[in-house]
Amino acid sequence: MTDKLQALDFIRDVEVAVSVELGRTRMPLRQVLELGLDAVVPLDRQVDELLDIYVNGTAIARGEVITEGDRFALRIVELAGDRRQGEAA
Repeated sequence: MTDKLQALDFIRDVEVAVSVELGRTRMPLRQVLELGLDAVVPLDRQVDELLDIYVNGTAIARGEVITEGDRFALRIVELAGDRRQGEAA
């Protein structure tokens, strides 16, 4: 296993885009154009659901928001590979 990890050493410094999806919704463009200050947009996710974590647009994990000092942070709770194994069982 360590040989495989060492083989990846040359790409460890490549920067990737990491994003977290809070939720989604669909609405007509008319409604989007009507959005203003204090508008509320309901999302398709419950408060206690884990958030999806993407690297370059590919889901790699799920996690929960935490605070670290005066900033938001993310705690990884489930890796995508773990989720697939759990679904197969």
